[in-house]
Amino acid sequence: MSLKRKTRELIKRREQVISGGGEKAIKKQVAMGKLTARVRIQALLDKNSFHEYDLFVEHEARDFDMDKKVLHGDGVIIGTGTIYGAPVCIYAQDFTVAGGSLGLMHARKITKIMDHALKMRVPLIGINDSGGARIQEGVNSLAGYGEIFFRNTLSSGVIPQLSVILGPCAGGAVYSPALTDFVFVVENISKMFITGPSVIKTVLGEEISMEDLGGAKVHSEITGNAHFYSLSEEECFEQIKKLITFIPWNNTQKAKAFPPKKSKSEYKVEDIVPSDPRQPYDVRDVIRAIVDDSDFFEIQELFAANIVIGFGRLDGDTVGFVANQPKVLAGVLDCDSSDKAARFVRYCDAFNIPIVVFEDMPGYLPGVDQEHAGVIRHGAKVLYAFSEASVPKITIILRKAYGGGYIAMNSRHLRADFVFAWPSAEIAVMGPEGAANIIFRKEISGAEDPEEMRKIKVKEYKDKFANPYVAAAKGYIDSVIDPEETRNMLVHAIKISANKIDNRPAKKHGIPPF
Repeated sequence: MSLKRKTRELIKRREQVISGGGEKAIKKQVAMGKLTARVRIQALLDKNSFHEYDLFVEHEARDFDMDKKVLHGDGVIIGTGTIYGAPVCIYAQDFTVAGGSLGLMHARKITKIMDHALKMRVPLIGINDSGGARIQEGVNSLAGYGEIFFRNTLSSGVIPQLSVILGPCAGGAVYSPALTDFVFVVENISKMFITGPSVIKTVLGEEISMEDLGGAKVHSEITGNAHFYSLSEEECFEQIKKLITFIPWNNTQKAKAFPPKKSKSEYKVEDIVPSDPRQPYDVRDVIRAIVDDSDFFEIQELFAANIVIGFGRLDGDTVGFVANQPKVLAGVLDCDSSDKAARFVRYCDAFNIPIVVFEDMPGYLPGVDQEHAGVIRHGAKVLYAFSEASVPKITIILRKAYGGGYIAMNSRHLRADFVFAWPSAEIAVMGPEGAANIIFRKEISGAEDPEEMRKIKVKEYKDKFANPYVAAAKGYIDSVIDPEETRNMLVHAIKISANKIDNRPAKKHGIPPF
């Protein structure tokens, strides 16, 4: 056979495999409002940058008439490409081929590209759209999931791992995204659950829909399993592209620097925070007033909104922000917000991203519900994460910093590198009203006018303790600064900490309060 003829045969074979599950299956996929696996890859990666591998892999199952079925590419596409010129490894499950079900060879294709990503030290992107384990292959399917989970864990903290849920992701399959760094979901398309609605109905006798059980909104607002929510696949891909610009390729590098930009003039940091400590405001505006081009890329925006996390740039360099949100529950720490903040701090620490904290909170959320939900255990995660982190860590105390919350939010006592406070900062064991009621209880109760005496004693406590100068006098705060100085102080603090060395005791690893 001549080379030209063999080449024509190659082209024909390629076309057959690239057709996936065939025209009928593709039309069904499109009718569900979903893009096909190949279109997704092309939409996400730079034009003409995708290089596919294992195109001709076939399944090896023989039971249940599987030997008579041709599953092109075994239902998954793997390869490499670039996003804004940055190399990535990628796989996309093809729902048009046997519902994207995972069998042994399907799993081997995924683990092959995962191994490649780890070896080459580049980000891994997985697009999930699968009905779950291929039942006909039995334990081989389960073995495949186990191999994937192990590699997720092996790569954790070494390369960025992104999971994109663009269809069903059910049963054991959900644990791979749960082990990765960032999970993206799309309204009306993404479905994540351990057991489907039919199983729950059987067990509990309740009617429940897929959306209520594990839709995009559920995982973005309630469970916290998703980090980015969007209304379309195209919007989702833009989120992924933007995220890639903020993070490094691997844990031996720093994120790519961009040309510095000033913050937009519409955000004036000195005008955002009210002088009245009881009046709320949006802490994201404080961040926008500080970062380059006022561009703040928020993560988990819909979950545990009393804490704000995300990326921005200062003088061109990526910085991770953790900030109490006074407009939601006064910015308190509770179980969910503690988990959210702690995980983000550990991500930044793993990938050499400096951390900036904006603090304004009255402490941990009290109440029986929180105590029973384990706020002690969850709250300890924040303490552990900040204490463990060795990247540059800077805290700005904007207003309230009370009790255990003051310590937890990257205080000097947890080895923050720099702690600055605005003149409006209040640093104390508890709020002035509560403290005065305890300390001056006898004077207040014995006064002719208890309410007037209470006001006098509250003012006395405020004057003595509820200000930044007591902490500054003890060296717990490096400087009390004018709000307008905040950006310059942060830029300098990060630059001066660029070569920071943090010596710790030798150990295999610590034991976080999981």
